Amino acid sequence: MPQNLQQHLPHHDGSPLHVSNPYPQLGETVRARLRVPHAFGAVKAVYTRSNPDQEPRFLAAELVHTADGWDWWEAPVDVENPVTHYRWLVVRADERTFWVNATGVHDIETRDNEDFRLTAFPEPPHWLREGVLYQIFPDRFARSDAAASRPAPEWAIAAAWGDPVDLLPPGRSHQFYGGDLDGVIEHLDHLQSLGVSIVYLTPMFAGRSNHRYDASDFNAVDPLLGGDDALIRLVEAVHARGMKIIGDLTTNHCGDGHEWFQAALGRPEAPESEFFYWLNDEHTDYVGWLGVPSLPKFNWASAELRRRFIEGADSVVGRWLRHPFDLDGWRIDVANMTGRYGKDDFNAEVRQTVRRTMDEVNPDTILLGESTNDGSADFQGDGWQGAMTYANFTRPLWGWLSEPGARSPYFGQPVGVIPTYSGAQFLEAHRQFGAGFPWRSRLGNMNALDTHDIGRFATNARAGAVPVALGMSATFVGMPVIWAGDEFGLTGVDGEASRTPMPWGATDAATESVLWTYRAIMPHRGEHPALTDGGMRWLRADDDVLVYVREHASEAVLCVAARAGFRVRLATDAVLGASSATRLFGPAELRVQEPVDEDEGFVELAADGISFTMWELPGVGSPDF
Repeated sequence: MPQNLQQHLPHHDGSPLHVSNPYPQLGETVRARLRVPHAFGAVKAVYTRSNPDQEPRFLAAELVHTADGWDWWEAPVDVENPVTHYRWLVVRADERTFWVNATGVHDIETRDNEDFRLTAFPEPPHWLREGVLYQIFPDRFARSDAAASRPAPEWAIAAAWGDPVDLLPPGRSHQFYGGDLDGVIEHLDHLQSLGVSIVYLTPMFAGRSNHRYDASDFNAVDPLLGGDDALIRLVEAVHARGMKIIGDLTTNHCGDGHEWFQAALGRPEAPESEFFYWLNDEHTDYVGWLGVPSLPKFNWASAELRRRFIEGADSVVGRWLRHPFDLDGWRIDVANMTGRYGKDDFNAEVRQTVRRTMDEVNPDTILLGESTNDGSADFQGDGWQGAMTYANFTRPLWGWLSEPGARSPYFGQPVGVIPTYSGAQFLEAHRQFGAGFPWRSRLGNMNALDTHDIGRFATNARAGAVPVALGMSATFVGMPVIWAGDEFGLTGVDGEASRTPMPWGATDAATESVLWTYRAIMPHRGEHPALTDGGMRWLRADDDVLVYVREHASEAVLCVAARAGFRVRLATDAVLGASSATRLFGPAELRVQEPVDEDEGFVELAADGISFTMWELPGVGSPDF
C-alpha cells in the first residue's frame, strides 16, 4: 500500500484498545479487534486467521461498534500454543481481499513470521513499559572524593577527567578515569530532571579493562567502584527516589583472569574445564568471543556452570537480586550469541533458566537481552523481556536523520557511508524488523539513539535533528534510552570515542540547549498513558515527514517528525479530536477545517523546518470488551 494512504487503512496492534488481554494464559480465548475506516470501502466480512499447531484456523468477526467514520470488528483468538500467531482477513464488498498483519495491510497472502502474536508467558513488570532508561559506563560517569584514595590497578593507564579518550590499543581498553558508584549517587538529581526511571550500569565486576566486560569475578563489585557497600548505597539511593536499577551480565563469556578459567587452563581434569570450549587436548588453546583471547567463551552444556551462574537464588544471577543488593534486573551482553557455538544452541535453555531464577528470587525484575541484528526469534517472551537492538529503530533512524553521505563506522557493518533513507523507507525498515516481536516484547525494546558500543548519533546528525530523534525515541512503542552524555551534546565516531567522561560543570549555551530539549521531551514519557500502554497507528510517511498517533482509551498523542519544512493534510476521521488538540512540545502548527456541505474537512499540519511536535488528543472511544 502507498505510504501516504496510511490514514485510510484498517488498523490493529497488540495494545489494550485492540486485544482484550495482552497477557493471556495458555488455553484462554482472547477477543481481538480490527478498526476499519469507512474511507477504506464497504466491508463484507472480516476473519481472524490463527495458526494453532501450524494449521490455519479462520474465525468470523462481528461488527461491534461504529463511530466517527470507523467500524470496529471483533473476533476470538484461541491461545492454544505458548506463542499464538494471528492475522486478519478483510473481504470488501467489491470482493477484493486484504490481509492485515504486523507489517501493515497487504493485497496478497502474507508469511507467518509477519503475523501478530499473543504469548502465554508471565507478564513483565509494568514499570518496564513505563521506563525511561539511562545507560551509565561507570569509569566515565563521575568520580567521588573517595576515588582518589584508590590506587590504579597494574593494567591501567591513569587519565585525568579532562584528558581525551585514547582510541588506540592499549589505551582503548586500559585508559582508566576512575569513575565509581558513589559518583553516580551524587548525580541522581540530574537523572531525575531528565525523566529517567531506570538506571542501567554496564558491568560492575572487576576485570582487566575499563569496560569490565572481561569479568574476573562475579561474586564481588569491583573495589575500584567502591565495592559491595557502594552498590548497596547506590541501589538504596535509587530506590528512595522511586527509580529502578539494573546490572549487566556477560553470559556469553568471562575474562581470561576469571577464577573459573584460571582453574581450567591447562588442567583438563579440573571441574571448571567443562565451562569452556577447548581447541586442544591440553586445554591451553580455547575459543574466545569473536576470537578475542581475553574473553573465553562459556560452554552452556555444563550443568555445573548453570548451577553456579544461572540456576536458583544462590547463583550469580540470583544473588545480586536478593537483599542487601536488590538489583531490579539484568541486561545480558551479546545475548544473541549466548549458548551458541557450532552445532550447539543452548540459547533458549539459558534465557529460560535465567528468567525462572529471577521469578523465583523476585518476579518484579526485568531481563533485557542484547541482539544487534534481527533477534525477534529469541524474543517471543519465554526469557528476554525486551531487546537492546539496533535493527528496528536505531539504524533506520540514522538512515533518515543523518547528513546525506556521512561517513562513519556503521554498527559493525562493512559500510563506509551511512545509508540515506526516505521517511517511507524508515517506516518499511522499522516495521520489517519490529513485526517479529510480540507486542509485549516491543514494549520492552530499547529505542536508543546510540549506546556505548557505537558512535554517538549527534556526530553525523543533520542540523536540528537531535530533538526529532529524541522525540521519536520518547514516543515510539518501546523504551527510550539515554546514553550518558547525549544530553550534553557529546559526539564520538565510534563506541570507544563515545565513552567520553561526563563534562560536569563545563556547559555552554549550545550544551544548555540540548539539555533543555531532553528535559522538555523525555518527562512526557511517564506522564501520558498513551505513550506507555497505547497503540500506534501510522498516518503518513513521506520523504521528509512522518506522522503517527499513539492511542489509548483515556487520551491520544499525535506526533509529527520532520527533517525539513512540510505541509500535509490528513482526513478529519483519521485524527479524531484534532479540534481540541493541546500542544505538548514543538513548533508545528495544527489547523482543522471542518467539513462544509460537499467539501470534505481536513487536518493540516505544517512547519517551516526540521522539527518534532506532539499534541495531546482525546482518548479513543470503544465499547468495553
